Amino acid sequence: MSPAERTRTGARHPKGRGRHRGGALVLLLAAVLAGVGLTALPEDDDREGRAPCAPRRVTSWTPDRPTTEEFARYGDDGSRDDDWTGGDGTHSVRLPDGRTLWLFSDTFLGKVHAPPNRWGQPHAWRDESAPFVRNSAALMDRSGRLERTLPAPLFADPAPGQWRWPVAAKVEPRSAGSAEKVVRVLLWTRATGTGPWIYGLPLATEVATLSLPDLRLESTVRVSDQSSVPDPAERVLYGTTTVDGAEYTYVFGGNDGKTATQPTAEAYVARVPHGRLADPDAWRYWDGAGWGKGETVEPVLGDGAKKGVGSGYSVVRDDGTWVLFTAAAGAEGLSTLTTYWACAPTGPWHGPAKGFAPPLPPDSAPQQGTAVYNPQAHPALRADDGRLLLGYDVNWLDADPQVAQGHVSRNVSLYRPRFLRLRLAPGD
Repeated sequence: MSPAERTRTGARHPKGRGRHRGGALVLLLAAVLAGVGLTALPEDDDREGRAPCAPRRVTSWTPDRPTTEEFARYGDDGSRDDDWTGGDGTHSVRLPDGRTLWLFSDTFLGKVHAPPNRWGQPHAWRDESAPFVRNSAALMDRSGRLERTLPAPLFADPAPGQWRWPVAAKVEPRSAGSAEKVVRVLLWTRATGTGPWIYGLPLATEVATLSLPDLRLESTVRVSDQSSVPDPAERVLYGTTTVDGAEYTYVFGGNDGKTATQPTAEAYVARVPHGRLADPDAWRYWDGAGWGKGETVEPVLGDGAKKGVGSGYSVVRDDGTWVLFTAAAGAEGLSTLTTYWACAPTGPWHGPAKGFAPPLPPDSAPQQGTAVYNPQAHPALRADDGRLLLGYDVNWLDADPQVAQGHVSRNVSLYRPRFLRLRLAPGD
């Protein structure tokens, strides 16, 4: 996302909201569950044979300095002019050979200069003419050292005035049942906009296929086209996060608009049989009563005010419970992260929990314009003691994108991911 993009977005899908069937039965089941504790709900929650679901919360967290400092080391390395020096939209996928592919949305390339900057501040900095691309990817070796940037942009613009932002990615069979593996990357396609859409009009969700082990781009398929929806604030894009179940990949997404009218977006979810992410016909979308072909979709979380998600959020499974991380609604300067939990991807989602404010770069603060957003869990990179790795993006917010870009050029740490190690445990 662009250096100045705000992340409080949201809308309802224009094609209508699904209606739950059997309301009396649902209420009866809710009453029973309230008396005996939370156990397995419908088969759609993909919990067959698992332990009962229970509330989960963040019980402790600490900064993960090794990962944060590795991105700073790599970004500051001036040995090349065509590699990553900063970006946001940070997602990762562990490859079968142990490497990790990191994916970014808007990205600065070029070189970084040692501090002090030319404004007399004690920060590493880049020229304001540094190359800027809409997406990039960097490879980390098995030891956790970033080694190279793939040719950028990795995903070419689909048309003049349009671009692609990579979001979640996963390794899956080339086709259902195949022994050959590929990387599927979810993409958000956007187009140049004006007025409230200065950061782009949401157009579609696509899936790109990368070969293994060479990570060559093979194809891109459009799975959900929203370009015909008249109001851009009503368009739903999928792929902010994926979670594997026993039979399906659950793909979460949300609205990407209404920033002027509500502080949060609504969360949506689709599911796809394993090995078929690149098959548009295999996608099914939650419509409030079941999994349909997308004629009607229903949000699973969000009231447009205190409950909801940012445009970038993340979901993990933890001991049978679904846990969602997002920027907290209404937080001053977007400085706080929070969580929700559920027993099924379709909810009901409980929360938000009490927020927590992760560290900002040195010499920055929310009141100065620094924002925290897009918390992304990286479950494949858990610590040996089981603590989860959670990354988050940092940016400078300003109504004028050029002003924001000036700040992130003067202090390169304002546009690089930072990381936490946190522990989830039973809680209210």
